[in-house]
Amino acid sequence: MEITCFDDLLSAARAQIEPQRLLFVFVQAELPEAPTPEQRAGFARGQGGALVPRLCVDKAPDDLDTFDALAQEAVQFGQPWTLVFAAALGGTLNRAPTSADAEAPLQRMVEAIKAGRHDGLIPFDRQGQAVRLY
Repeated sequence: MEITCFDDLLSAARAQIEPQRLLFVFVQAELPEAPTPEQRAGFARGQGGALVPRLCVDKAPDDLDTFDALAQEAVQFGQPWTLVFAAALGGTLNRAPTSADAEAPLQRMVEAIKAGRHDGLIPFDRQGQAVRLY
């Protein structure tokens, strides 16, 4: 299944044989320290910058109805964000992963994002649409 929007992610997670836990890392795009004029110009056009993790959360698919609900929850924490990266953590033997089970994978997601590695993660914009990062 191709995931083009947040609703696709929810549908895919709910369709899995084993229960899932969805992992989210909200990031803010920022200019690097001492940016060049080219970096400043690109950033002003919405290109480039460094993705800085701001907030992590994990949810069972059934705890989410819409992307707007997730976005509103993130706003309550007062952290600005540009994108949210999503991944899924599968359960075993019909046992859903817990928040405790999600801690280490969430930390690995944060470290991967800081290092510029986004393989296996799906970035969504503020409207819940999947985006491609180049």
